[in-house]
Amino acid sequence: MKSHMMTAQDLIVQKEGFLVSDMDGEKVMMSIQNGKYYNLGNIGGRIWELAAAPISLSLIVDQLVAEYDIEREVCDMQVQAFVTQLVEEGLIQVKSGS
Repeated sequence: MKSHMMTAQDLIVQKEGFLVSDMDGEKVMMSIQNGKYYNLGNIGGRIWELAAAPISLSLIVDQLVAEYDIEREVCDMQVQAFVTQLVEEGLIQVKSGS
């Protein structure tokens, strides 16, 4: 399956059907549908929170750069890779931005 190369304007949003909990500052979740368990970690959990409502990848990067000590280019690459994993696992959906 070919993965879609996301752009900074693409919108992501959480999919429903997950039990989500905070454990020592990290987001952990379980899929009600397949019983799989996920540990999103601290920053991954923050991305999950930001995706509660449709949000562009560029706004996620803006927010993370403001909150954490990270260079924009590094953050952008890491967010792209992380969000791609979330899409492949079916945790979030992507809508093409304009």
